[in-house]
Amino acid sequence: MKQVKLSGIKACVFDAYGTLFDVSSAAREARDALGDRWQALADLWRTKQLQYSWLRGLSGRHADFWQVTGEALDFAMATQGIDDPALRQRLMDLYLGLGAYPEVAPVLRRLKSRGMKLAILSNGTPAMLAAAVANAGLSGLFDAVLSVEEVGVYKPHPSVYRLTLERLGITADQVCFLSSNGWDAYSAKAFGYRVLWCNRHGQVPERIPATPDGEITDLSGLPEMLPDEL
Repeated sequence: MKQVKLSGIKACVFDAYGTLFDVSSAAREARDALGDRWQALADLWRTKQLQYSWLRGLSGRHADFWQVTGEALDFAMATQGIDDPALRQRLMDLYLGLGAYPEVAPVLRRLKSRGMKLAILSNGTPAMLAAAVANAGLSGLFDAVLSVEEVGVYKPHPSVYRLTLERLGITADQVCFLSSNGWDAYSAKAFGYRVLWCNRHGQVPERIPATPDGEITDLSGLPEMLPDEL
């Protein structure tokens, strides 16, 4: 997909985990304990975290993202043969303070200075998101920080994407939605958002409805793809 110039955008709405915040940073910070297993554990932790969110949504057995994150970590640690309650607690604490990608703060401030509405739409709990935003020095930049806990089901359920429209008072075609998760980007487009897939890891295109409007490798080029004036 090529870069595009989107018109009529009133708000940029960001997925949190993997898009603004580096989900691998918790395990990376614990390399002293994990050694060369840290990346494998980080990858499996993330995979199971998403799988558990989808399975809970399909089965109607919702639990908040903090619980799901802990259960996914338990699976990943057991798979790696790690039985260490203190390390588990350390990793969960580190997850509350995930680092933001380096371009995130400058891009958000630039968009904010233009008068663009900014929001987060995430699977995370309100407490998890508040901690991540504060830790990354992003407090005060967002007009709304929206959690799936308001509707009790995870992305990609349409009721999650609808939250933004209700809170910001805009229409779906006035939203530029950004996610590093292909399934999220494609599903948000199917809902009706304008979507830029922030494909940080060079993933191949998804085979689900519907194709995002454009693709970027990080957020640094975002301002040039949006209206210069609102």
